[in-house]
Amino acid sequence: MAQKTVIVYTDDLTGSESEEVRTHTFSLDGVSYEIDLVSDNYDKLFEALAPFIEKGRKTGRVSGVSRARKAPVDGPSSEELRAWARENNYEVNDRGRVPASIHEAYRKAH
Repeated sequence: MAQKTVIVYTDDLTGSESEEVRTHTFSLDGVSYEIDLVSDNYDKLFEALAPFIEKGRKTGRVSGVSRARKAPVDGPSSEELRAWARENNYEVNDRGRVPASIHEAYRKAH
């Protein structure tokens, strides 16, 4: 039996599929965020942040080690979320980011 794996790149802002989606990171109030955007939506993000970037002070680049994602101390791990989602008839991938909708559903249920 043959198996075919298809990777679909999706813009987090619009939900549209594209081959040009790139992951971008930014931080605010000590919290780092990551978002996948097509170039047009990145331009919108950059334009929105540009006045603040222009007036802000650079504090250096974030090293790869400190940018690593860690599960919240008080929340479930990704594996626990996936198991809960499957038990409650949500469709979830085995790998990658757990969608915010599943995080929200979990919080509402608990």
